[in-house]
Amino acid sequence: MTAVERAVRLFVWFIAGFTVVFLMTPLVVTIAVSFGSSTVFTLPPPDWSFRWYERLAGMRGLLPALLVSLQVAAISTAIALALGTLCAIALVRGRFPGRESISTFLVSPLMLPGLVIGIAMLQGFKAMGLRDVYASLLVAHVVITLPYVVRTVVSALSLFDFSLIDAARTLGCSYQAALLRVMVPALAPAFLTSGMFAFLASMDNYPISIFFTDAWTKTLPIQMLQYVEERPDPTIAAISAGLVLLAVVALVIGDRLVGLRKLADF
Repeated sequence: MTAVERAVRLFVWFIAGFTVVFLMTPLVVTIAVSFGSSTVFTLPPPDWSFRWYERLAGMRGLLPALLVSLQVAAISTAIALALGTLCAIALVRGRFPGRESISTFLVSPLMLPGLVIGIAMLQGFKAMGLRDVYASLLVAHVVITLPYVVRTVVSALSLFDFSLIDAARTLGCSYQAALLRVMVPALAPAFLTSGMFAFLASMDNYPISIFFTDAWTKTLPIQMLQYVEERPDPTIAAISAGLVLLAVVALVIGDRLVGLRKLADF
């Protein structure tokens, strides 16, 4: 290895390390503050304590908001997986005018600011007469989770050999059975990955959810914002630490399931 190659490798490792530290520092600070005993955000904390986690049990409105977020995230992810997979198959296998435009349109919620999408959907739902808060919130979350499924499944389908379905049909499988026995298992890692990101994106969404909540139906991010406005103390850091833990658990479970799937294929 020449001196130039060594210098380039060191520079790449430095940039990678700096990026990791830059991204992880806010998370580490939040978790550290959540274990402090001070009533204000102090780092380093004067003493270590679990008082803010104990306070979560008596926090008004936290559990209902958490249940709403979990329900909406689970249902919207399931709907997005079904619709996104059908859209991805059409985009990969279909040959029709405007295919690229439709593909761009399906992922456009990732390109536009959340507030713009929220206002647009609010006006659209109002024009359609959709005034139910829970239904509006669910449809909005399907819209923002669908791009994750479409992009991931399209990438997976581009590597899938569709002749395997024809081979399964020649062996006696119906078309539906061939899809379930051949394509679905092959795309299982894509379903798992896209579903995981869609679920986390729904749980964490604030700029769109704020337009479709009321006093009785609030998601967890909206409840957290209200609490910060009323009583800004490290309790909010404890909730944030719980969300970080949820993301880590989802990533670990997803990695284990993908690993088991690859081992089964082997």
